[in-house]
Amino acid sequence: MARPDKAAAVAEIKQKFEASNAAVVTAYTGLTVAQLKQLRRSLGDNAQYRVAKNTLTKIAANEAGVTGIDDLFKGSTAVAFITGDPVEAAKGLRNFAKDHPALVIKGGVLEGKALTAGEIEQLAELEPREVLLAKLAGGMKASMAKAAATFQAPLTKLVRTADALRAKVEQQGGAGEPAPAEQAAE
Repeated sequence: MARPDKAAAVAEIKQKFEASNAAVVTAYTGLTVAQLKQLRRSLGDNAQYRVAKNTLTKIAANEAGVTGIDDLFKGSTAVAFITGDPVEAAKGLRNFAKDHPALVIKGGVLEGKALTAGEIEQLAELEPREVLLAKLAGGMKASMAKAAATFQAPLTKLVRTADALRAKVEQQGGAGEPAPAEQAAE
């Protein structure tokens, strides 16, 4: 029978997995308490960095429906539970790991898909969400302008041709005269 404190810890970790849109599993052996505190601050409000017991975290992840990361829970393990922009948190972890080689990114999960350490590195290379959305909007605007220019020329030509026909009919004396097709039939 599980001890109540362990059951409560599993429930808490499970809730963190369920509330997060991403989680990054790291090894932290060699980091001081002060460095861990600095890491937590650098992640900001969109991520919680928590040192975890492997067995309890593995059980909680499985109960939360997170699969494919069981092999990451070996050695010293801590998890960054990300509730905000995963790119920003991945950048924060990568930058901290550059300055503190004792922090090793093992892998993680993003919206239910297991990620390798390399995929988290690629995620960290992405531009922030706002920049990507701005580029998308700019690309759509350019495409719309190009499409408008593509359709504008034929429409302008059609309007000019119709106007020229109207002017020619008016010059010939109005609508009372038969059209050229009617004259050819006579």
